[in-house]
Amino acid sequence: MSTATLPKSPEQLRTRRRPAPRAGSVRRIPGTVLIVLLVAIEVLPLLWLLMNSFKSQDEFLNAPTWALPRELNLQNYVDAWVTGNIGQYLGNSVVAVFPALALMLLLGVAAGFVLEVMVFRGRGGILLLFLAGIMVPGQMILLPLFSVYFQAGITGSLWPLIITYTATGLPLTVFMMATYFRAIPREVFEASTLDGASIFRSFFSVALPMARNSIVTVGLVQFFFFWNDLLIALTFTNSSQLRTVQVGLLNFTGQFGATQYGPLFAAICINVFGILAIYLVLNQRIMAGLASGAVKG
Repeated sequence: MSTATLPKSPEQLRTRRRPAPRAGSVRRIPGTVLIVLLVAIEVLPLLWLLMNSFKSQDEFLNAPTWALPRELNLQNYVDAWVTGNIGQYLGNSVVAVFPALALMLLLGVAAGFVLEVMVFRGRGGILLLFLAGIMVPGQMILLPLFSVYFQAGITGSLWPLIITYTATGLPLTVFMMATYFRAIPREVFEASTLDGASIFRSFFSVALPMARNSIVTVGLVQFFFFWNDLLIALTFTNSSQLRTVQVGLLNFTGQFGATQYGPLFAAICINVFGILAIYLVLNQRIMAGLASGAVKG
C-alpha cells in the first residue's frame, strides 16, 4: 500500500533553496577591509592634493582644510607654470636625469653581464667592490665632488648632476642586473657562442632582449631616485636657472613674496601626477621584471 506525498509549500521550497553561508566568504572579509583601507590611504591624499590645487588664497586662509573648492581655479596652474617657473625646473630635471639614466643603464647592464656571464679571475672581488659602493652614504662624497667639479670648471652647468647620478646609481644597477642575468640559463649564451656569435653579439642580440623587462624595472627604480633627489641637486645647482623640480618646489614660496598655496599645490600636482602616469604605463613591465629576478637567486 503506497502513500501519496503532499506537495511542499512555497515557504518550505524557499527555505530549502537558500544556500548556507560559506566559510570562505567570511574569511575574505578582513582581507577586503584591509585592501579598501590601503586604497583609501593611497588615494585620499592625492584627491586632497588635487582639490587644493584649485582653491584660491582666500579659501586656504578662511575655509576648512577639507572643504571643496568653490570653482575650478585653473589660474593656479598658469601661475605655477609661468610665474613659478615650474616648466623650466621640469626641463632641467629632464636634461639632468635622462642622460644620466641612459648612461647608467648602458654601463650597469654591461657590467652585470660581464660579471655574471663571463668567466675570469677576480670577478667576485669586483662585484664586492660594487656592493661596497651601495654602502657609502651620499653625504660623504658631496664635498670632495664639489671640489673636483669646481676645479674642472663645470659647476655652472648640469654636468655635475649627470655625472653624480650616473656614479651613484651604478652599484645598485650592477648588482641587480647581475642577479637577473644569473636567472638566464648559461646554455643560451653557450649556444650563441657555438653559432659563431662574438661576446658583443651575444650581449646585444641575446642578453638585452631577454632582460628587457628587468632593465625597465631597474631603470624606473633609479629614475625615481634621480627625479626625487634633493640633496645632490641642492648642492651642485648654484643658480635659479639650473634648479631641478625638487629644488624649485623647495624655493617655490619665495617666488610670490608671501606663500601662495594654490600655485604651490598646482606645481606639486604637475610633478606628482606626471610621475604617477609614468608608473601606471610601465606597471606591467615592472611586475614582469621583478618576477624574472626571483626565478633564480
